[in-house]
Amino acid sequence: MSREHATPAAHGDVIPFRKALRVWLTISLQTFGGPAGQIAVMQRTLVDEKRWIGQRRFLHALNYCMLLPGPEAQQLAVYIGWLLNGTRGGLAAGTLFVLPGVIALLILSAIYVAFGESGVVTALFAGLAPAVLAVVAQAVVRVGRRALTHRLLVVVAVAAFVALAVFGLPFPAVVAAAAVIGWALGRLAPSVFAHRAEDDVLTEAPPLIADDALHAEPPSRTRAVRILVTGVFLWFAPVVAVSTIFGTNSIFTTQGTFFAGAAVVTFGGAYAVLAYVAQRAVEVYGWLAPGEMARGLALAESTPGPLIMVVQFVAFVGAYRHPGDLDPWAAALLGAFLTTWVTFIPCFLFVLLGAPYIERLRGNHALTTALTGITAAVVGVIANHALYFALNTLFESTTLTEWGPVHLRLPELASIRPLELSITVIAAALIFWRRWSVLRTLGACAILGLAFSALAAI
Repeated sequence: MSREHATPAAHGDVIPFRKALRVWLTISLQTFGGPAGQIAVMQRTLVDEKRWIGQRRFLHALNYCMLLPGPEAQQLAVYIGWLLNGTRGGLAAGTLFVLPGVIALLILSAIYVAFGESGVVTALFAGLAPAVLAVVAQAVVRVGRRALTHRLLVVVAVAAFVALAVFGLPFPAVVAAAAVIGWALGRLAPSVFAHRAEDDVLTEAPPLIADDALHAEPPSRTRAVRILVTGVFLWFAPVVAVSTIFGTNSIFTTQGTFFAGAAVVTFGGAYAVLAYVAQRAVEVYGWLAPGEMARGLALAESTPGPLIMVVQFVAFVGAYRHPGDLDPWAAALLGAFLTTWVTFIPCFLFVLLGAPYIERLRGNHALTTALTGITAAVVGVIANHALYFALNTLFESTTLTEWGPVHLRLPELASIRPLELSITVIAAALIFWRRWSVLRTLGACAILGLAFSALAAI
């Protein structure tokens, strides 16, 4: 593509659809490390390298997705896919974003059920997880450098990080407070936002595609009703089908309704709902044995895609052990696919339903300043995700310190993992010093994990 700003093609695509599909597939193979790593990959690919979307437009979409229940990174993929190629682009981007993870976790779940924990998977994870830390660190630096363009916005980001990491405040409350602060700053200190007028202030080079060339289907009541009805039907039709075929008390009906409900309360990402899912899966339904949720989480973290994908592991194992009249393997596959379906369909529904209205409000000053406050808080949110991931990757155990309003999780220094720490340092050197791509760095670190594990076994 030339360096001139693109204009829409006749069919509404600003990027050839096949070209976009190849890029989304490449992104999907790199989405390790939870939402922080996934946002980092999209930031690097779409904003920095391809320059298909400007930084402000990227953050505007991310702000909306942060307000939604469900995996914000996958929803961001749907939103940007919609901007580039319309509804089919959003559907394709969101599907490709999760497809490699669905397939990989399905295979690992089958290996787990058949053979127990896999040493090869453990070795690969030993190399991949530390590498992801370097990717996340890069995301915090890049997004922070471009979004925190005023010292007051830096204060908002730090306050959001402290609120989440130190005081354990609810994610929706932190985001709501950031929006109010942004709105107030817009009224009381408009100079905070004066230098944000152009994309080229926030990026090293302007995007190749002008904002007004991006697909922006105007909102309409007819379109909203059509998407709402279609989305709700697709969301619940499989649950109604399994309830009719297998009965309302079957494990498939129970899993479908349970995970459909969980999909709309996952504000703040997967970590916010995992404790609830684990408690119900183990103590109420008996799908997993105690401790198996942690193993499923490790498998989900070692595969690309949203971490909430762990629910697929839960459903697979639970249905395999309680198959009813079905063959256990058939039951496991049905439970896994049903759970994945009801978990991710709402993501498409929320984004495709709301995106045209959010785009229409891009020029609203009050909304823009409120979303700028959320943008600053997002930097703190990503940093908090990075801290959580680092603690669980670099240390065997952590302790929760509670003192008044303080709820701070600290590592036990004696439990540090030297292998993971060493690979983290190597990955950071490859990304920040050698400027390696994310995929190349992940591959090298996975090989290191396998090599170190093989040496340890000798």
